Amino acid sequence: METLKIILKEVEKELIHKDEMRENAQQSMRKATSLSKQAIFFIHQKRHKEARKLIEKSKEIISKLKTLAKENPDIIYSGRFSAALQEYSEASIFLELIQNSRFVTPTEINVPSSDYVLGLADVVGEYRRLTLDALREGNAEKGENCLKTMDEIYIELMAMDEAYMLVPGLRRKCDVARRIIESTRGDVTQEVRRKSLENYLKRLEQTQGRKRQSRKG
Repeated sequence: METLKIILKEVEKELIHKDEMRENAQQSMRKATSLSKQAIFFIHQKRHKEARKLIEKSKEIISKLKTLAKENPDIIYSGRFSAALQEYSEASIFLELIQNSRFVTPTEINVPSSDYVLGLADVVGEYRRLTLDALREGNAEKGENCLKTMDEIYIELMAMDEAYMLVPGLRRKCDVARRIIESTRGDVTQEVRRKSLENYLKRLEQTQGRKRQSRKG
């Protein structure tokens, strides 16, 4: 017959082991999040192959965490794990849009629907950065195309009706996305007008130049 001291000793061992597992899991979540963030940074730098490798590494870590969660559901903190899944979703969606102009599905990247849509909402912010880069390069057309993608994401998220209310945090992210889009639309409109005026002045100058040449002739 085991004494209480022996019983509690075993309990203590189990608690310490679980605490170690929990700490390791948290480190893995932070690593997966960091890899996805770095992948997004690489996408903006047009280093797509490197971004893909980082996303794959993040995917491997998340897959192991999912296995751990099935065996030890009390080990995984849903909030931190959800954040890692959202960042991974954002990076995966963003890269596929940039490389193949298509939206990946939650099934393709193996994430829960709620984390997918939260990650999708964050893609709007990445497209603002793309838009500003395009405008700085004088490419207003690319800026307009980026804005169209931002609009599509926002409109389709808002159109989910009841599901829109079932994902905690989605309303807040959509509010942020709306403000980002409004600001970006103003930037694009200003650049389009500037470009239009610039082209008009060039045409006017060319016309006047031809008239001066005609008079000389």
